[in-house]
Amino acid sequence: MTASLMILIAGPYRSGTGDDPVLLRRNLDRLEEAAWPIFRAGHLPMIGEWVALPVLASAGVTDVAHPLAADVMYPTAERLLERCDGVLRLPGESQGADQDVVIARRLGIPVYTSLDEVPGVGAPLPQP
Repeated sequence: MTASLMILIAGPYRSGTGDDPVLLRRNLDRLEEAAWPIFRAGHLPMIGEWVALPVLASAGVTDVAHPLAADVMYPTAERLLERCDGVLRLPGESQGADQDVVIARRLGIPVYTSLDEVPGVGAPLPQP
């Protein structure tokens, strides 16, 4: 059994969307697709937007293009990285995800570039 890790899932969120809510949701859905395999492997998946978007909403901001978003989105990921045990960097252009990788490497946190690299994800499920 692999020790439980908190894995930050990093990839495109705003990149290439023009801040269109439908495209933002599509990108978040792509990030979330990695959550179940990580959880099933015994880890805790984390996505920065899961924290940052409610923080923005509580400040009355519903548009990620709002100036306050820059003061919340990246700092949220950086604060999460101080508590994470690994980063899964999904494909796609993303300045924020690239920044997450730089921070993770500076902190000595493993960076995985595919789900199969995450400990335990490729392992067979235990039988009941």
